[in-house]
Amino acid sequence: MKNKKLKLARVEKDLSQAELAERVGVTRQTIGLIEAGGYNPTLNLCIAICKALDKTLDQLFWEDN
Repeated sequence: MKNKKLKLARVEKDLSQAELAERVGVTRQTIGLIEAGGYNPTLNLCIAICKALDKTLDQLFWEDN
């Protein structure tokens, strides 16, 4: 499932995939795969992404019904 909330939060912070990736210590491809729903990130990576984007885990990774 695509993570549209992650992409929206990244764009709101005016960050490219590469910039976010650098902040959290992964590759741009990893961020792209997470946004596309092709990669299930670890909890530690989810937390790092949330911190970088000033969001909570629920705001970025909780699936709405």
